[in-house]
Amino acid sequence: VYNSVSYYIIIVSVSATSSKLVCHMTNWAQYRPGMAKFTSDNIDPFLCTHVVYALVTINSFNQITPIEWNDEQQFVQLNNLKHVNPALKTLLTVGGTVNGLSPYISVVSRPENRAAFIKSVINYLRTHNFDGLNVHWDYPGQTEAPCQTELAKAFESEAKDTRKTPLLLSAEVAGFHSTINAAYEVNKIALHLDLINVKTYDYHGSWEARTGHNSPVYRSSNASISHWLNLGAPAEKLLLGFPTFGRTFRLSSGANGLGAPANGPAEPGPYTRTAGFWSFYEVCGFTPGASVEWISEQEVPYATFGSAWVGYDDQRSFSHKVHGQMFTHREEMCMILVP
Repeated sequence: VYNSVSYYIIIVSVSATSSKLVCHMTNWAQYRPGMAKFTSDNIDPFLCTHVVYALVTINSFNQITPIEWNDEQQFVQLNNLKHVNPALKTLLTVGGTVNGLSPYISVVSRPENRAAFIKSVINYLRTHNFDGLNVHWDYPGQTEAPCQTELAKAFESEAKDTRKTPLLLSAEVAGFHSTINAAYEVNKIALHLDLINVKTYDYHGSWEARTGHNSPVYRSSNASISHWLNLGAPAEKLLLGFPTFGRTFRLSSGANGLGAPANGPAEPGPYTRTAGFWSFYEVCGFTPGASVEWISEQEVPYATFGSAWVGYDDQRSFSHKVHGQMFTHREEMCMILVP
């Protein structure tokens, strides 16, 4: 999982009756330098039960369209892995932004737009041999439910007509937030989703003036799952986010603990090259010379050196999260992001 060439998301859901290991690969990871470069060819076909390709978008005609020059080539390489492991399932993530806005806004605005999108989804997934769709739309508002409902019904109808296995439908959703009730009609969308990926990370970052942890075990992570359960989401569909990346800060005073004054992000990592974000393997290169501390009330680590501060997750914090969810919900649920 922590190999330096890896750049994907792992989602683990373990219950008494089933288990899923759902890995998300990103089409921009191919541009990482050196050993951090990651493509479909780097995937172990037996590592995951599901692989999700991220991401493609939606054009002005409400049709799926690729983003990278070699997306469709990567689709072939990815789905060829099913020749090696016939049990492997693949899904395609659709979303992102166009000119700073979600393309779903146009899709859901009119019934005819939704119809065009759904037809495009089914044709595109079948043409490129995917087993399902993963919806990426943060804070959609109460306009998402009709589209999810119509997608699910269309998937079911298409499967009956073609006698094929029904396409899967999953979604990435925000964790605990003061506006979550307004953002999602949980009772409606949960009914039609096969997987609900709760993004329990990015609770704090360099956009804030004081250091804070990216994904504290308590209270944010547990509160997010509890909140989704309380809103009516079935426990067997929920996946808890376990990020194996850290959020960085640049310290602005002599203090370097949790809540210390900060002014922006630390320097970008040598591989991800993204301000405020370090992958786990970049954190591993930082910690040997840094001061590593443990936040006991949140069950997560952070490290500092000079003016750089990073809050991240490790095997110990993962263990606390898994056991915390087992105690609270009587089953393990986790989503591990491995950049």
